[in-house]
Amino acid sequence: MKNLEKFFEPKSVAVVGASRDETKLGFIIFSNFVNSKIKKVYPINPNVDFILGKKAYKTVLDVPDKIDLAVIVVPAKIVPQVLRECVRKRIEAVVIISSGFSEVGDEGKNLEKECQLAIKESKTNVIGPNCIGVLDPYSQVDTLFLSRARCGRPKEGNISFISQSGAVGSTVLDLFAENGIGISKFVSYGNAMDVNETDLIEFLNVDGKTKVIAAYLEGIKDKGERFMKVARNVSKRKPIVVLKSGKSNKGAEAVSSHTGSLAGSGKIYSSALKQANVIEAQDWEELMDFSLALSTQPLPHGNRIAIITDGGGFGVLATDECEKQGLQLPEPSEKLKSKMRKFMPNYVSLRNPIDLTGDSDAKRYMIAVEECMKSNEYDGLIVITLFQVPTLGSEIVDYLINAKKFRKPIIVCSTGGKFSKEMNDKMMASNIPVYPSPERAVKAMRALVQYSKISKF
Repeated sequence: MKNLEKFFEPKSVAVVGASRDETKLGFIIFSNFVNSKIKKVYPINPNVDFILGKKAYKTVLDVPDKIDLAVIVVPAKIVPQVLRECVRKRIEAVVIISSGFSEVGDEGKNLEKECQLAIKESKTNVIGPNCIGVLDPYSQVDTLFLSRARCGRPKEGNISFISQSGAVGSTVLDLFAENGIGISKFVSYGNAMDVNETDLIEFLNVDGKTKVIAAYLEGIKDKGERFMKVARNVSKRKPIVVLKSGKSNKGAEAVSSHTGSLAGSGKIYSSALKQANVIEAQDWEELMDFSLALSTQPLPHGNRIAIITDGGGFGVLATDECEKQGLQLPEPSEKLKSKMRKFMPNYVSLRNPIDLTGDSDAKRYMIAVEECMKSNEYDGLIVITLFQVPTLGSEIVDYLINAKKFRKPIIVCSTGGKFSKEMNDKMMASNIPVYPSPERAVKAMRALVQYSKISKF
């Protein structure tokens, strides 16, 4: 296994191509580190003396101290020389942001091969080229050249997200930050000339801050057998959620010109991921949704789900999706119904979905949630809260947070305007995942059920 620790917890960082021009990538990346808690930060630029108050050096070889991490953001043609200097300096972790390598044709492929030769038989590990690199909210490593005004940085959390694409990665990061979802680590690894998806998954398996591994893959750089073996081993301890692109013929062509990867048949990849006990997401929403559910909820012991709602139509939509996803919706026993009926008006439907109707208040939800959770009849709940009804107050949020004591998964569907968002934000802050549609909520529950089966093997 590659030792990748220095990418995430370096004590010293050099930015090769650091700039005083605020419009340059080298300025944004260098300023990220200057404003971090990492004390030893060195700008490498032969044309200036100081950048943001830090003494500049002509090369990494001129820096008098040890360097743990180097970030390279210079034109592709001079990257091999810079990389050779990093090897001579015995820098163990290097991120190459620069593009213009195997993704652009033969000349770029030759440059990439030259870089691979530069690190051969050395202890230098490389992420990239053609990437946005690493973000770690805990250590404050941030090699993203995207300003914080345009791309949010998520808070500390337990999801680690790796992405072959910087664009997909930055978009998901921005959405995570906007929705209050925390991450442990993020890596955009681009062309993967050295460190690849298999190396990263293997490393994250032993990372104490990572509970869920999410990945956007265009191709698998490593030999398929190694990826399968590593993924199968890691998935016993931590769920791996993968969004694989380039599964169509045209998509495979686009992948080749994007990161120089070889994509393959969608059916073959889906089959391989299933054999490796990987949970496959079909789009980026599912990648986010599944990761959120797996990072916050206990695993169910089975697939018997209760739907509790104050909106009959949403309950029907959730029912349809449960059937598609293979989730069981058993009707409550007469004993369970009688316990709930004591506190409900006679027009409430106590089948499954349990329809509390449009005049529901928070107390009805509390009774239904608590009785279903206490019973041995259900393994998890999908709670649909339509806050538009005037009788439903904010107390329901406290009831749902309190229901976490039953150690069964709770997935919430809630959509709407300002008041709904306030309630949803409060639930999300308490690690209750909220989804805007019944279908997304049901699929998230199905991911929990799927991983509960994987984790038993």
